[in-house]
Amino acid sequence: MRKTFVSMIAAAALSAGAVMPAFGTEVTLGRFFGSCQDAGTDVSAAVGEACIIQSIINAFDAENDDFDVTTLPTDWGNYYDQIIASYASGNPPDVHVMHRHRIPEYGQIGALADLTDDLMAHGIDPDDWTESAREAVTWNDRILGVPMDLHANLWHVNMDLMEAAGLVEDGRPILPSSPEEMMEHAEMVREATGQYYLAADFSEFEIGVRMVLAFLWQQDSNIFANGTATINTPEARNALELITGLFDGDYANSRTNYADSQQSFLNGEAAVLVNGTWVVDFYAEQAADEDVELTNYYVADFPTLYDEPATWADSHLWAIPASVQRDDPEVYEGALKLLAFINDHNIDWARTGHAAVRESVLNSDEYAELPHRSEYDNTVNIARDTPASARYGAIQDILNREFQAIWLTGKSIDAALSDAEEDVQSQLDR
Repeated sequence: MRKTFVSMIAAAALSAGAVMPAFGTEVTLGRFFGSCQDAGTDVSAAVGEACIIQSIINAFDAENDDFDVTTLPTDWGNYYDQIIASYASGNPPDVHVMHRHRIPEYGQIGALADLTDDLMAHGIDPDDWTESAREAVTWNDRILGVPMDLHANLWHVNMDLMEAAGLVEDGRPILPSSPEEMMEHAEMVREATGQYYLAADFSEFEIGVRMVLAFLWQQDSNIFANGTATINTPEARNALELITGLFDGDYANSRTNYADSQQSFLNGEAAVLVNGTWVVDFYAEQAADEDVELTNYYVADFPTLYDEPATWADSHLWAIPASVQRDDPEVYEGALKLLAFINDHNIDWARTGHAAVRESVLNSDEYAELPHRSEYDNTVNIARDTPASARYGAIQDILNREFQAIWLTGKSIDAALSDAEEDVQSQLDR
C-alpha cells in the first residue's frame, strides 16, 4: 500500500512535467513518552523524555535520505492496547518501543523479529550491553530487541522542606530505615512545614503498586512464584498498612494522580515525590527556574525500610515485528539502522535520568558527570521486578485496581488481598 501510494504520486508528477523529489522508504515508529512538537534535530539541546527521543528520531531522519521515519501518534495510557490491536490487524508499526516485562507476551507467539544474527552487521554490539540489558531483550536465548535503559523508582527530595524538619545531614537527606522511622519523619515534616511528607500517583497509574512491590521485595516476598500467586500474605499486609498509614496521618494524599502529584512536588507541597528516573533532568531544570517553588532538589535511592534493599525497575527497549523482517527487507534494513542510531545515542537518552545500558557509556566521564547521577548510583544494584510472565499486563491491572480500592474506596486490606490473589491466580492458570 505504501509503495502503491508513492507510485501514484510519481506518475502524476511526471505527467505534469514536474521534477520528482527523492522518496525514502517509509519506516513507521510507535512510541509513548509524550509529545514534543518542536523537538528539532539538535539532540544535545533536548530536555525530557519526549523531546530527547524525538530529536534522536528526527536527527536520524535528517541524516538518512534513504529512509523517512513517521512517528505514529500514541498515548501512554492505552499504548499497549493500540499495539496489540495493530498486530491483530496485521499492521503493526515497523519499529516500536516496549517494556522488558512485555517480552514474554510477544515472544511466546513469535510476534517479534529475531535480531540475534543481524545486530553486529549494523554496528550494534550486544557485548557492550550490561548483563541486565541483555537479559531484558532475550527470550529463549534469542535477542528480540535493542535495550535503551534501566529505569526505576526513586525518591525525589525537596531539601528545603527536609532541612526545615531537621532531616538533612552533611548535605544529604536523612531517609528512613524502618516503617516506624518513616512515620516519625513524616510527622516531623508535617509539624515543621505544614506540608505533606510524601507525594505519588496513587489514583491513576501504577506508582502506588510499585511502592507496594518494593516493600514486598524488601521483605523477601513477591506476588507470585512458580505459577502460584502469593499476594494474601503478612508481608503484603505490612506494605499496604505502611502506605495507608501515610494517608491516615495526613502525611500523603491518596487521591493525587500523576500530574497532580508532580505539580505538588514542584510547588513545594511535599518533601518527597516517589517517581522514576525519567524525570530527573526535568526536575533539575524546573529547580533552576526562579518561578518554580522547588529550588533545592536532590535525588535519592529508594530507602530500605525492611531487610533487603529493593526498588521497582523495568527497561525500555525497541523491537521490530517478525512480519517486517519476513516480508519487507527494505523496511527491516531501515528499522535496524534506526535502532543502531538510537543505540549510538545512549548517553543522550541517559540524560533523562535513566541508567544507560552500554558499558562503554556507563564507564565514561560524560556519564559520571550527568546532574545528580552520584546521588542515586546504587539504584542499579537494588533494581527488582516481578518474575517474567506473559500475563504481566493483566496482573498489573489487577493489583492497581485492588490496591487503589483500599485507599480510594475504603475496601479492607484483607478483602483486597484475597480478591487480588484469586484474580492473579486465574491469570497465571491461563
